[in-house]
Amino acid sequence: MKKIKHKSIEQAFQVPFRYSVFFTENLFDTENTLLAETIGAGKKTKVYFVLDEGLVNAHPDLEEKIRAYADTYKAIFTLCASPLIVPGGERVKNDQGILQQVLDATHEFGIDRHSYIVAVGGGAVLDMVGFAAAIAHRGIRHIRVPTTVLSQNDSGVGVKNGINAFGKKNFLGTFAPPYAVINDSTFLKTLEPRDWRSGISEAIKVALIKDAGFFEWIENHAAALMDKNHPAMDELIYRCAQMHLDHIAGKDPFETGSSRPLDFGHWAAHKLEHLSQYSVRHGEAVAIGIALDTAYSHLIGMITESEMYRVLQLTKQLGFELYVPDLSGDALLAGLEEFREHLGGELTITLLEKIGKGVEVHKMDKNLILEAVERLKSFQLEGQNA
Repeated sequence: MKKIKHKSIEQAFQVPFRYSVFFTENLFDTENTLLAETIGAGKKTKVYFVLDEGLVNAHPDLEEKIRAYADTYKAIFTLCASPLIVPGGERVKNDQGILQQVLDATHEFGIDRHSYIVAVGGGAVLDMVGFAAAIAHRGIRHIRVPTTVLSQNDSGVGVKNGINAFGKKNFLGTFAPPYAVINDSTFLKTLEPRDWRSGISEAIKVALIKDAGFFEWIENHAAALMDKNHPAMDELIYRCAQMHLDHIAGKDPFETGSSRPLDFGHWAAHKLEHLSQYSVRHGEAVAIGIALDTAYSHLIGMITESEMYRVLQLTKQLGFELYVPDLSGDALLAGLEEFREHLGGELTITLLEKIGKGVEVHKMDKNLILEAVERLKSFQLEGQNA
């Protein structure tokens, strides 16, 4: 038998990623130089804005402010076109035609790799625009301006971009760090109560798996976090964003393995969003998913009943539901396999060993999952009866 010879060339290289997350207020006030300084690192360039429709409705003078800002700093950048206004929420990630509008703009207005696409809005808009920026010209500089609690403390400061496809959350996407993230606390003041509290669920998540002291801080400031005029929310956003960034700087920022501790509670949350046809917001679904995996952690003997009730009580105190009718049956359980598929390897679920420490498991008992659901349903009904 003839021996076949092989040759190979192996190359290894590292690409450092660096970006800043800024915290400010009144970003588009002409006296606030932050955006201009962020853009103005080189020669004069083009900037294209994509705006969340809900944000524009809440701030009807936003487009005018952006134009006035651009006119003030015209030596640094120019608006290559009027801002594109797109729907917020999961609709913007479910309709690939909206993604195409951003891609069309990069062609029509000559937006190149030295230009900037600035997305201003909630996490879903940032996800979609970040995906478009990542694939056009193999990468256009992208600045995120998150305008919800959820996006300022979690999704907007990370390196993930994507849209939904085939009925699955974030099926199409990239890992591509933004050029910069600018959190403007001013935009939070006009959020509806549901959107204001939704982002707190991600802070609960990261506290439960990484920092018991932070979880206790949230417990102690639960009432203050509901007050838009209290500085507690600014502190929560900053601490949560810092912990998120610290995690990204760890050993697997682009999630090449199957370990995703920051997705604690998310296997059920992603499925619940889809089953509810996205009437349940992401943060609300995450709160329920956290509660479910917390109850499951107790049922398999990992945390005490007292610890479980601390989590459930805080979740309820912050105004979240613990149970919705879509949280049941085989349709929910199908989310486990979809989550494994999304991970690209073996099933890896983060559960609680104790408050402040997550631990990974590679299988879950479906009967105990359903029992955990019943626990949540009972706990919620007890509160309603009371």
